Amino acid sequence: MATRSAAGPRNLMLGVAAVALLGAGFGLAKLTSKPAPAPEAAPANATDAPAAPSEVKVEASYLQVSNIGLQAVAAGDFGGQVQGSGSVAATPGGEAVLTAHAGGTVVRIFKRLGEPVRAGETLALVESRDAALIAGQRGAADARANLAASNLAREKRLFEQGVTSRQDYETAKAEADAARAEAAGARAAAGASRVSADGRSVAVVSPISGKITAAPATLGAFVQSESELFRVADAREVQIEVAVSPQDAARIFPGASATVRNAAGDAIAATVRSVTPTLNPETRTATVVLSVSDTRLVPGEAVQATIAARGAGQPGFILPEEAVQSLDNRDVVFVRTQTGFAVRPVVVTTRSGGQALVVSGLKAGETVATRNAFLLKAQVVKGGEDE
Repeated sequence: MATRSAAGPRNLMLGVAAVALLGAGFGLAKLTSKPAPAPEAAPANATDAPAAPSEVKVEASYLQVSNIGLQAVAAGDFGGQVQGSGSVAATPGGEAVLTAHAGGTVVRIFKRLGEPVRAGETLALVESRDAALIAGQRGAADARANLAASNLAREKRLFEQGVTSRQDYETAKAEADAARAEAAGARAAAGASRVSADGRSVAVVSPISGKITAAPATLGAFVQSESELFRVADAREVQIEVAVSPQDAARIFPGASATVRNAAGDAIAATVRSVTPTLNPETRTATVVLSVSDTRLVPGEAVQATIAARGAGQPGFILPEEAVQSLDNRDVVFVRTQTGFAVRPVVVTTRSGGQALVVSGLKAGETVATRNAFLLKAQVVKGGEDE
């Protein structure tokens, strides 16, 4: 029992010493350790995006390669103009439909689709029994006319010799006149049907000069009378048909100037020829017919037209809508400078018919990029990202 009581105090003293040593080591480690570095402050504008460049430098050669269009700024307003969509159509004398004037078999084709033709040129031959019948009638009429002329000459000699009466002579003269008129009619009918000299075929002849735009004729095929075989159009004889509202139609007058833009963005001058007095029953719109002499337009092509009209509106500058680009949530245009293009913020109030009315940010006489202006925008965006 005495041995157990002596070991207890000794173990207690050893535990206290161990605790003391641990405390001293912890304090020494805290005194000798380095303090944790303070967190660095974030830069003031770390989340701000870099500002877009105010100018993009472009060489003249790049404009040609990229097909970037340029346009001088001119004052205008939508109040004095009417915007509308239209299409290119052939004039009444600018397109011809060529048909077979008699039923038969197509035996010769001289022209193909897309080839040029001259007025009066034969495009095909159709062998026809009707042609033989017309030629026979022509020959018979000529023979009767010759016989009547011969009888008239004989009756005239006999009348001058006092052998026959004047009545016989007058009858022979009337018969000769009738036969001559019948022969002339038969020849005219054969000519209108384009019957050949041998009477075997009829010719398909173009009445106008131009190019073949359709050629459904097939060699060896049997065609009915008046079947369409070719279609010829003259690219110089076209007109623009623009659909406008009845209110706008009342403001347009013949002779007014107009500008037409095709799919390529080319500006083409035109003149108002007429305005239909009635409305299209399906679209409830009036049709404005524009005269144009530009050969770049093709029948069937869609266009946008700007037509001068009576009245006035908010003044500004009218540009193609593609000239106005959106950059950093604002409308801008690219103004031509000596070294490239300046990025110019603008205020657009109206967009209509592919046109935009700019009321602030431009000056008359400045030149802006129109066609393919989005390529300049891409250069600006790329320059901002690089910075």
